Amino acid sequence: MYQTMASNLLWLQSGGCGGCSMSLLCAENPDLISQLDNADIHLLWHPGLSDESSRERNAMLESILAGRLPLDLFCLEGAVVQGPGGSGLFHRLGGSGQPMRDWIHRLSQVAHHVVAIGSCAAFGGITTGGSNPSEACGLQYDEAMPGGLLGENFRSCSGLPVVNIAGCPTHPNWVIETLTQLARNELTERELDHLRRPRSYTDHLVHHGCPRNEYYEYKASAEKHSDLGCLMEHLGCLGTQAQADCNIQLWNGEGSCLRGGYACINCTAPGFEEPGHGFLETAKIAGIPAGLPCDMPKAWFVALASLSKAATPVRLKHNAISDHIMAPPGKKEQGK
Repeated sequence: MYQTMASNLLWLQSGGCGGCSMSLLCAENPDLISQLDNADIHLLWHPGLSDESSRERNAMLESILAGRLPLDLFCLEGAVVQGPGGSGLFHRLGGSGQPMRDWIHRLSQVAHHVVAIGSCAAFGGITTGGSNPSEACGLQYDEAMPGGLLGENFRSCSGLPVVNIAGCPTHPNWVIETLTQLARNELTERELDHLRRPRSYTDHLVHHGCPRNEYYEYKASAEKHSDLGCLMEHLGCLGTQAQADCNIQLWNGEGSCLRGGYACINCTAPGFEEPGHGFLETAKIAGIPAGLPCDMPKAWFVALASLSKAATPVRLKHNAISDHIMAPPGKKEQGK
């Protein structure tokens, strides 16, 4: 059933770049504020949209913890910073002197729903890269391992675990659609995948809707970054493994990484930030890409790839290694 009263939304920023907020501000048709209004969501505070002082904000947080102000939707953007030495003192909430980690933990206990916005809040993300000097982690995951700040068994007051709207950055539609479902109590655990990401976008692959799919089908591969061909074989694309609908729901109605000529790096998955090689390089074993389509046996892929390459139209062979269309579709080609 729809709630009759507006849902209070609190959005805090922890260890991260703010890119998910920047992406969210690109919501259109309608804009972000209109969509929140339409969903009966009242924004209590956001670091980039609110003008209250730190003292006013902290007083509001105390009211939430005291039970005087309901907290329906608690969103965290950015990883939880636990360093140094587990103290959390690398990141303190302005005007409070207290670790942001402690505020996040306390607010999570009283929130009806807890939402991780972006892969940093969900799994640790970019913030955990390298030796992780900030001792960062996600709200309920540490990379792919359950745990994080709140622990594997955490449930919010609604009974749901942390909802992980993963992505780097997230698509504004993923955020708004999920918050709307939560505000209306229409999102159940069945609508979350094995990493507790909304299935509304993770039941798809980035490969779906990719403008380079014809090249992929015939294994007509790009050899350099400006080429039109498939980016999987040589240039690091993980679109056949990445769970997201980036090429179905486009940014600003027309954009995605692949449409911009950049390979998919699977940013909705834990550990994407450290693949063990350059983002735009394809790891191979015996000349075969190590990262094959997520649900396809390797032997089948190798057999089909050989057949596909043997049947590649001349048009695609030429266009795949060019930065513009050299040969348009036309009459049936004769020979190779």
